[in-house]
Amino acid sequence: MARSIMIQGTMSNAGKSLLVGALCRIFHQDGYRVAPFKSQNMALNSFITREGLEMGRAQVMQAEAACTEPSVRMNPILLKPTNDTGSQVIVNGEVRGNMSAREYFAYKKALIPDIMKAYNSLAEENDIIVIEGAGSPAEINLKTDDIVNMGMAKMAKAPVLLVGDIDRGGVFAQLLGTLMLLEEDEKRMVKGTIINKFRGDKTILDPGIVMLEEKSGVPVVGVAPYLHVDIEDEDSLSERMVKKDLAAQIDIAVIRLPRIANFTDFNRLEAIDGVSLRYVHTTGELGNPDLILLPGTKNTMKDLLWMRQNGLEASVLKAHRAGTPVFGICGGYQMLGESISDPQGVEEGGEIRGMGLLPMHTVFAGEKTRTRVEGTLAAPEGIFRGLAGQPVEGYEIHMGVTTWDLPGHEMSHICDAVSGENKTDGGWNEDVYGSYIHGFFDRQEIVHAVISALAEKKGIAFEELGMMDYDAYKQQQYDILAEEMRKHLDMPKIYRILEEGI
Repeated sequence: MARSIMIQGTMSNAGKSLLVGALCRIFHQDGYRVAPFKSQNMALNSFITREGLEMGRAQVMQAEAACTEPSVRMNPILLKPTNDTGSQVIVNGEVRGNMSAREYFAYKKALIPDIMKAYNSLAEENDIIVIEGAGSPAEINLKTDDIVNMGMAKMAKAPVLLVGDIDRGGVFAQLLGTLMLLEEDEKRMVKGTIINKFRGDKTILDPGIVMLEEKSGVPVVGVAPYLHVDIEDEDSLSERMVKKDLAAQIDIAVIRLPRIANFTDFNRLEAIDGVSLRYVHTTGELGNPDLILLPGTKNTMKDLLWMRQNGLEASVLKAHRAGTPVFGICGGYQMLGESISDPQGVEEGGEIRGMGLLPMHTVFAGEKTRTRVEGTLAAPEGIFRGLAGQPVEGYEIHMGVTTWDLPGHEMSHICDAVSGENKTDGGWNEDVYGSYIHGFFDRQEIVHAVISALAEKKGIAFEELGMMDYDAYKQQQYDILAEEMRKHLDMPKIYRILEEGI
């Protein structure tokens, strides 16, 4: 069975996911078979595995860092918030149902067998498991029957490294306060602390480190720098969402919906020199982009009403009339149609009109479409006519069924990898395009065709824009992450902690 080590944090966004990714890469580089694990993840960014099962994208990133195929076993429980007090509960990649926070709190202990089956299966196939916690282990109101922080560490018999975020301030209070609120047996499981996101001269920090070790009795095993690596972020706390870059030669605006999901769909577009990709949530921020993207969302109807109320819908329609192309993915695609109805109350219930840019109607049903697909793009007209014949692949995660009123305007011909069914996806009309496929923009050929078309429209030579091999670029970023962390983490000490266990 594999040895394990666990990364817990003093708070959300302390950098746990990235540190797990770094350790996965380091252990892989050192010749070990390694896998990430997070028993329970709460995120709207999700992924569909080869088997058609749904898991959090953070563990996909970590699996990529470990050079292993993502498996739903790496994230047996995924919570996708549907509102401020409830979530869709996904267990082993399949929807178990919607639950309020209180319902799930009472139910979660029953999921321990699922968690341990997934963990033990990974442990049989790997040398090292790097486990990620969630939020903070010191949330005293949530500690009962914990399954993701100290509860998980005990089940896996994993030594814990506790991470604090110095960039937010108060890192010594974060770390000491967290340790003070742990039970005595839990404190003994914390074998090291890490100060994360440090900027500046470390020698100035050294006296504080000495005092932290004296007061806590736990060694500091690293002071990790604030890294500017281009690696997928776990959730909407991502810096990508708040960047205010000035428009470049090609300016792309993504509508930042309140319940945005899978915004990583657009990472490849923003990795091109000469292209700016901005997330906007007010009419004043929209400006005059060259392309407007409507992303996925966990609640299509509510987010469309939000756009309607704050004026963004009217601004998008106005921009389209002035010649700006619009592209929707998944929930954003559904918004572009004539109507959205929800007879079973899957989201909001009732029916609302869509944006009216595509001749289609969407009806929500209780069964979730959850599959991987691949195929070929059809022959769209308009600005993106160059997409015709390009290969496309990705995954679908949606509740709605969409019917078209305009035959011959499908976006792609695809094969469902799970069912084997041949079908069509998405559609186009008058420089408006839509698809259910997450990962639509992941292929280099498609990115090339889209950016070429936008550049041609503006009279820009495409050679002026810097394209890249994005897959090689991602691997390079993981290597940079590992290289930097090796410099600032005490890896010999971390290996000893791993070997000694608890």
